[in-house]
Amino acid sequence: MVGKYPVITLCGSTRFKEQFLEAQKRLTLAGNIVISVGLFGHSGDDEVWTDGIKEMLDDMHKRKIDMADGIYVINVGGYIGQSTRSEIEYARSHGKTIEYLEEA
Repeated sequence: MVGKYPVITLCGSTRFKEQFLEAQKRLTLAGNIVISVGLFGHSGDDEVWTDGIKEMLDDMHKRKIDMADGIYVINVGGYIGQSTRSEIEYARSHGKTIEYLEEA
């Protein structure tokens, strides 16, 4: 299985750390290059809440979406927060594919 691999950026609330890690593993084994978050602010990475860091990370995540062919939304229990909604709209407006962990 050598060739061109689709690039997928994971999006969703960082409270779902375990689901992010599971999706990263599953999607990688399925032959995708997976880009994820760098920190899990809602799962204990308190550096996120330092002045200016959240804004920087949000902007970085949009750049990660720019590098990807599509996004995969970690929407456990159907939950999609404000930041994730923004990322979905950004991806949609830039012609990226959008897939969901759970049916939206």
